Amino acid sequence: MIRRILTILSTIIAIMVAPVYADEGDDDIKRLALQISDNNPATFNKALNVATNFARGMSEAGELYEIEIVAFNAGLHLLREDTSPVIDRITSISASIPEVTFSACGNTIKGMTKKEGASPPISAHAQVVPAGVVRLMELDSEGYFIIRP
Repeated sequence: MIRRILTILSTIIAIMVAPVYADEGDDDIKRLALQISDNNPATFNKALNVATNFARGMSEAGELYEIEIVAFNAGLHLLREDTSPVIDRITSISASIPEVTFSACGNTIKGMTKKEGASPPISAHAQVVPAGVVRLMELDSEGYFIIRP
């Protein structure tokens, strides 16, 4: 009898919770977020290669997709106009693949500003978000698959 009641309660709970997750994945958009948190040109290039290869693959398959590259801590150098070894690639990708967006951590910008005495020049192709880690958590809750190249 207790087993039957537990089974019924489990079923009811599953039915009640299902609508909460009903909207996730219904739009068939493939979502990818790339975390950049260290100042390594090889990592920058890997991340941009992953983004462009993913974009190409999705386009060729006729799939809808979104890619967001989130830079924080030392990884913010990816998006700095004065120190990024890949700034030309970022400009090119932004112009040719509108589904790729770049986010720069506001906390890191504040820290660099304090340390350097001036605000670091961030690419015009990047949006500034309050915190890189928080942005990744938001993207995770929106159904993004997060990787760190």
